[in-house]
Amino acid sequence: MEHLPEDCLLAVFTKLESFPDRERLRPDLPPLCYNPDAHKIYTSHLPSLLARFPHLLSLSFTGCVDLPEAVLWRLPDSTAGLQCLSFYYSTALSDGALSVVSAGCPHLVSVVLYRSNITDRGLECLAGSCPALENVNLSYSFQVSDGGVAALSRGCRRLRLLMITSCGREVSGRGLAGCSPALAYLEADSCALTPDGLRAAVSGGGLEYLNVSGIKSWNGGDGLGVIGGAAQLRVLNLRMCRFSGDESVAAIARGCPLLEEWNLALCHAVGAAGWSAVAGASKKLKVLHVNRCRNLCDVGLAALRGGCGRLEVLFIEGCPRLTPQALEEFRLARGAVEVKTEERHSIGPRLDYFFRPPSP
Repeated sequence: MEHLPEDCLLAVFTKLESFPDRERLRPDLPPLCYNPDAHKIYTSHLPSLLARFPHLLSLSFTGCVDLPEAVLWRLPDSTAGLQCLSFYYSTALSDGALSVVSAGCPHLVSVVLYRSNITDRGLECLAGSCPALENVNLSYSFQVSDGGVAALSRGCRRLRLLMITSCGREVSGRGLAGCSPALAYLEADSCALTPDGLRAAVSGGGLEYLNVSGIKSWNGGDGLGVIGGAAQLRVLNLRMCRFSGDESVAAIARGCPLLEEWNLALCHAVGAAGWSAVAGASKKLKVLHVNRCRNLCDVGLAALRGGCGRLEVLFIEGCPRLTPQALEEFRLARGAVEVKTEERHSIGPRLDYFFRPPSP
């Protein structure tokens, strides 16, 4: 690894999905990658670069924590056709600068505001200037509330992918009420969703991918059954939703007939009745995650063994009520199903692909 060029090392680092893998590679990364002074050098050349390449389709300010606003104010002069813009970890970005950039780049399709300090005011300007937006990443933007999400939902009716992971307690999901059917991918990991907010999130009817793993401060009991209203859903991540029980799981299994991958790892409240509902109603399920489910017992696994006719992969490990005999019976009866003991946090499609620049 030490012989690889700096840009190659950084490229490998950004492609790694898991935190442990990134931590293992971190010592090999060149100091330049974490040197804030280097970004000052980069940004000093931006005006001349933008003048040299006036027809850019994609532009990234990733990691520019000291990005001069003077550079951003000049951005619309040379990038009116810009489609993809990334302010990944650009914490210095202000609402004013974002409003100027968005007003001058009306053709934006994808915007990354990961770990930004943008507020609802900035999102309102963005939505008003860029109605063609399809992909927005607001993850870890703690100044955003339901009001900003609502502005995007109302103003950008082509919105296809929205990422609001760990946006704080002010994002409950209610801002998505009346969202467009175009909204197909919602990443809301570790959010303080409410029952009303979750109902709003599926109100558009077009969701195909939903990640609500690790919901914080949930007060709706076994109320995740509203997800069953997302009839087009194909990938559902409920990992660490420990309160999700038999009633919710049954409602989801009945209401989401197209479901192909379902992560129920650490859903301790799901019992034999819930697993039976999954087995009986999930006709198209191909991948199921049940790692560390405390109430998955031999009876529940027997139900899964007899149902889920299209199952291809079962992630299962750390279920204390399961006996080795029950697991062996599953392997013998369902020899075509690959049984894996690993645990995955992320499932479904790679959402970062949606933010890549368009192909020439």
